Amino acid sequence: MKKVKIYITLKEGVLDPQGKAVQTSLNTLGFNEVQEARVGKYMELLVEDNADVEAKIEEMCSKLLANPVIEDYSYTIEEGILQ
Repeated sequence: MKKVKIYITLKEGVLDPQGKAVQTSLNTLGFNEVQEARVGKYMELLVEDNADVEAKIEEMCSKLLANPVIEDYSYTIEEGILQ
């Protein structure tokens, strides 16, 4: 098995109302050093260990997990995860 960690974020220039709400709330709580917050998604997948895991992950991200029009994604693959 392999563990895949996927990070999805809004592209630069895309309005992030959730990030703005986080920033405003942190500022309200006195954390005035926070000048910007961007909110994204994090996912972990356990996948069978085969040769084309990277190609499959790319396909999953572009077809379902991320919206490539407004989001960027990156991922890491950890080898040899025991179940």
